[in-house]
Amino acid sequence: MTEATAVEAATTRLERALRALEEAVDCRLEREHGRGDLSDELYNLGVDRSRLASELDQAVARALRLEQANRTVAGQLETAIQSIQKVIAGEP
Repeated sequence: MTEATAVEAATTRLERALRALEEAVDCRLEREHGRGDLSDELYNLGVDRSRLASELDQAVARALRLEQANRTVAGQLETAIQSIQKVIAGEP
C-alpha cells in the first residue's frame, strides 16, 4: 500500500466515523427533544387535572345545592297540595 493509498483509506475511515458520529448526535438530539415534549405533555396533563378537579368540585357543590332546593320545593308543594285538598274538601 502506497502512502497515498493509505491516506485515502484513512480519509475514508475518518469520513465514515464522522458520519456515524453525526448520526449518533442527531439521534441523541431527537431523543432529548422527545423528552422535552414528554415533560411538556406531563405538565399540561397536570394543569388539565387541576382544572378538571376544580370543575368537578364546583359541579358537586352545585348538585348538592340543587338537591337541597329540590327538597325545599317538594316540601312546599306538598304543603300547598294539602292546603288545596282541605279547601276543596271544605275543611277549615
